[in-house]
Amino acid sequence: MRTFAALLAARGARKETSVPYQEILPLKLKQRVSGKGDNSSDVCCIQEMSLMLACFKLNEFDQSLCSKEVQNFSKCYQGHLQTKQKQKEMDEKGILRMGERNLSHKQLNKYLRKFPNI
Repeated sequence: MRTFAALLAARGARKETSVPYQEILPLKLKQRVSGKGDNSSDVCCIQEMSLMLACFKLNEFDQSLCSKEVQNFSKCYQGHLQTKQKQKEMDEKGILRMGERNLSHKQLNKYLRKFPNI
């Protein structure tokens, strides 16, 4: 430990102005975004699924006794599929929504073409 402290003391602290900045690549954004990171896990209807499985466990996996939970889960999942289909159609058409937080790579590329780096 003492040798490390002695090395630091002998070397001395450097000032930021004494280290020159060397630009290796230009500091600007690329003109497009890759779509590699868009494959996120699609998690939906967790609450309904857990209620349905709990009902199955209580009733020894008899589906007739858990019909309400099964209907709630299937309705939730069908709603999720519809919203996903609408999202996919809007992405294919290239519709840009104002205020959208999570844009697809196609929409981001469209924005970057609209406002290029100069």
